[in-house]
Amino acid sequence: MSNFFDAEGFYAALDAIRRGKEFSWKKVAEKSNVSASTLTRMGQGKRPDVDSLAALASWSGIDVSQFYRDKAEPRAQKDTIAEITTLLRADRQIEGEDAHTMELMIKTLYEDMRKRRASGP
Repeated sequence: MSNFFDAEGFYAALDAIRRGKEFSWKKVAEKSNVSASTLTRMGQGKRPDVDSLAALASWSGIDVSQFYRDKAEPRAQKDTIAEITTLLRADRQIEGEDAHTMELMIKTLYEDMRKRRASGP
């Protein structure tokens, strides 16, 4: 079984949390007890060491298992749009109509991407 960690995806999720909290990367480093240089390297596509990953996951509440990938045998795919819709509807900072608008935008973009990918280069 050849598992790997999607460090780029984890960093993007971490960045979304950072932006939501309106933190600088320096503030993330302070709050998570991870060096600023580690965060800089992650931004350049490098993987964090296990202690930094654990500290960042603990601080952010991100479930790192969502970023494990198995090249040989992918896990059952969750319905991405359903997951996004659930999160949008649960977010108390987004009102109903705004959540609906965002949902429609994401669905449209997602379907367009799938069609382009299916049709090839």
